[in-house]
Order: sequence, then C-alpha cells, then structure tokens
Amino acid sequence: MSDILDLWVIGGGINGVGIARDAVGRDLTVGLCEQGDLAGATSSASTKLFHGGLRYLEYLEVDLVRKALIERETLLTAMPHISWPMRFVLPFHPDMRFEGETPVSRIVSRLMPWTKGRRPSWLIRLGLFFYDHLGGRKVLPATKTLDLRTDPAGVALENKFEKGFEYSDCWVEDSRLVVLNARDAASRGAEILVRTKCVGADRHDDHWVIHLEDVRSGARYQRRARILVNAGGPWVEDIVRNTVNIESREGVRLVRGSHIVVKKMFDHDRAYFLQGEDGRIMFAIPYQEDFTLIGTTDQDHTAGPGTAECTLEEADYMRNFVNAYFEADIQPEDIVWTYSGVRPLYDDGAKSATAATRDYVLSLDTAQQQAPLLNVFGGKITTYRKLAESALAKLEDHISGKRSNWTAGVALPGGDFPVDGVAALTQRVADAAPYLTAKTVRRFVRAYGTDALNILQGASSFADLGRDFGAELTEREVLWLMQNEWAQRAEDVVWRRSKLGLRITAEQITALDDWMLDC
Repeated sequence: MSDILDLWVIGGGINGVGIARDAVGRDLTVGLCEQGDLAGATSSASTKLFHGGLRYLEYLEVDLVRKALIERETLLTAMPHISWPMRFVLPFHPDMRFEGETPVSRIVSRLMPWTKGRRPSWLIRLGLFFYDHLGGRKVLPATKTLDLRTDPAGVALENKFEKGFEYSDCWVEDSRLVVLNARDAASRGAEILVRTKCVGADRHDDHWVIHLEDVRSGARYQRRARILVNAGGPWVEDIVRNTVNIESREGVRLVRGSHIVVKKMFDHDRAYFLQGEDGRIMFAIPYQEDFTLIGTTDQDHTAGPGTAECTLEEADYMRNFVNAYFEADIQPEDIVWTYSGVRPLYDDGAKSATAATRDYVLSLDTAQQQAPLLNVFGGKITTYRKLAESALAKLEDHISGKRSNWTAGVALPGGDFPVDGVAALTQRVADAAPYLTAKTVRRFVRAYGTDALNILQGASSFADLGRDFGAELTEREVLWLMQNEWAQRAEDVVWRRSKLGLRITAEQITALDDWMLDC
C-alpha cells in the first residue's frame, strides 16, 4: 500500500462503506476507520426498508422519491439474500389527516375545503399510482385495491376497516448491508479499521495526516491520504468542528427514530402501512419469523448521538398507534426488544423533524486550494449507492485516470444468485447440512447467501461445527464472522451480524463474549 492513500473515510456506516467500496473499485487506494463496530449506530437502527418513501410525496420531494424507487430494484438484484420484495397493506381510514401543513395538504385544502385536512381515498390511490410509475418498476408487482372483509390481511384488523390498498417495497437487513459493502471493499484492497477512532486530522496542501487511536488498546498511529471524507453520520458536525477543526455554517439536525419489536401479531408475510390521527405513519412488519417490528418515530434529538434510546413515551405512542388498527391490543409486556437510532438530517431549517429533508447533501471544502475534505450530510439507506457515486463525481477534479460508475447490479458477497433463486439455494444448503433445523437453514441463506455453503463446508454433523452458544449459533459461524466480518464482541454477532439476541439468553450472550475475548 502506498504511503499516501488516495482517499480516507471516517465512518463505518452505510454511507462510509458505500463510498469506500465505490472508490476502491475505481482503482483508488482507500482506507476507512470506524470508532465502534460497523453499522454500530444509525445504520443498524433503521426500519430496514429499501423504499421510495411514500409519504415524502406529500412534501413534493419527487426527485428524492424517484431516485429511491429506481434504486430499489437495482439493489435487489445485487443482494437477493439480504433484500427481498415485500407487499404493504394500507388500510383506508376516512378520518386520517395530513400531518400539519404540507404542500399537498395546502393544495387539497384550497381546492376541496370540505375534506377538512383529511387524506381522501382518491388522493392515496393517486399517490400510489405515482409511486408505481416514478421509478420504472420492472420486478415488483403493482398496487391493487383490497377488500379487507375477505382478504387475509383484514383478519387481524378491527372490523371497521373494509377497504385497503396493497403496494410494493423491499426489505433489507441493514447492518448486513453495511458489513457486506465493507467486505467487498476489503476484497478489492481497501483497509477497513473497526474500533479505531479518528482523533485528529492535519491538513496540508496536497494531503491529510489522519491521527488514529485503537479504542481497545489505546495505541495511536497515523495514515496519510490526499482526500478526506467525513461520513460520520450523527457525528459529522462534531468531526468538522472538533476533529478537523474547520469552521462551517453547515450542520445536521439530529432526529431520533425508535422502534419496538413485539410478539408475532399476524399470520401472513405482508406488512402494514398505517396512518395516525396526527398525520404520522407507522409500519408493522413481519420480523425474524416469530416477531413483528413496529416503527418509527420522528423526534428531535438534543442529547449525544450515541445516547439514543426508545423512551417509554415513544413505546407507548407506537403501541397506541397500532392498537387503533388491530383487533388484539399490544400490551407493554408484549414488547421483547426496542432500539433507536439518530438520523443525521441536513439542517434545512424545516419546522418539524418529519418535514426535514431526507435527501443527502455533499459539501466539498477545498479552502485555499488545500487537500479536499468532503462532508456527507443526511441520506437514506435506499440511496446509499447513488450517494457514493455522487461523492466520487464531486471529487472527480481531484482524482484522475479512474473508471466510471460501476456498482449498479454488481453482487455483494454471497449475492451471486438470481432474485428468484432463494428457494433453490435454500434447498442446496439444506441438502449440504441436513443436521441443521429448517429455521437455521433459512437464517443462513438470508444472512450469507452462497457463502453459507463455504461456512458449512467439510462439516458432516452438527458436532463438527463446534460449541453451540444457543439457537444453533456455533463456533464455526462465530469464527467465520470474526475472520471475515470484523466481529469482535458478542453484541456484534447477536445484534448486528444477526438478530439472535432475540432468541438466546443474557447468560448465553455473556458466555459467547467471554469465548470471543479469549480467541
């Protein structure tokens, strides 16, 4: 590796690893540091959807929605193991209102004052028509109208809901998306450093000196790079002001999104898109086979970026929201897990957290013709790949002789099989490892894709996989995660590389952590 790299990225969330992967694929020399684990903050705390953002149409963010809709199918073909199509049921409620004033609500109120701030059925259907056609949909099925009195999706709902709509979006395992981008970047030559904090950066005319600290050992060392990319997510403003010591008027609006996971609420594989009386929306999504994921909230977050927790008030709000739709009420004791993340939205001066733009802003600083600094503000998980392309385009005057955009449709590790090939791959894994339960086989395919066969290679019995830490999580799998996916602690394995923390006990997690520390 050259003494001076072309590009150094601060931040191991989805935007950081996406930029690193794109850059190294253009034959640039690239390094990345992350102060915690990959996807350790916002990028593992999403609602886990590749979606256009249906409600953003009410704010007339048409270009943002269009870009995200186009990306859904591009991403789906590159990662059919961790992303898959999902149908969403939107029950129609005649009393549902707009959330305050939006451009669309103002138009409707002016032209049709008798609606009195409500979302009429025809407007929802029109919005879904645009949602179907803005992004050039090819793989995903179109919207249709449902009779909830006869459709299975209506069984779990209160009887008052008779009509609904069903549309398409995609599910994605967000933290695995981050790790797989990092793996692909590393396989192409990028240096990926986890639990490594950038504690300072000195700017020179033609390069940066980046000061790094190993969070676990305290050891300090340096890297040098011609370009510095600040993809610190919720920490992006702090990095600008306190790490690279640059004065800037640009900043982020920290918005907390919380979720609850509850016992399984319905017996089908479709999700629900629910409208609240306050104009907000909420998702109820099948999760990890035995649970339902509910979220999200939009609350301005004034505490530190790493302190996000789902408050009791937020949990109650989500329960009451969903209980207004479903026949069986969720009780506090039905909540098995909560999580919360901080979205680093670009501070555009919007009145409310919900109205703040979800689009990304890339700010290039080349003060006094010194080494470039690119700051990444905002963004959606769905548009991370396009953000990376835009970042490299922003830097094109500072890099030369490199090939053009290349990531569209290029498979992530384990994703080298057709979108409709999950069943066939599942059967291959089941045949190769008949000693695994069907649930574990499905988990392996959805986590590792074709790499599942590599992990299990040579084992002829469950005992060959070594110690079982619980829920068929074995030494073989954990070692593979440590050697190939930068996992260092139990939480990396059971909450980010998987969600097995929902299935194993605290004692088992502690035993796993002790074992990993001894390795």
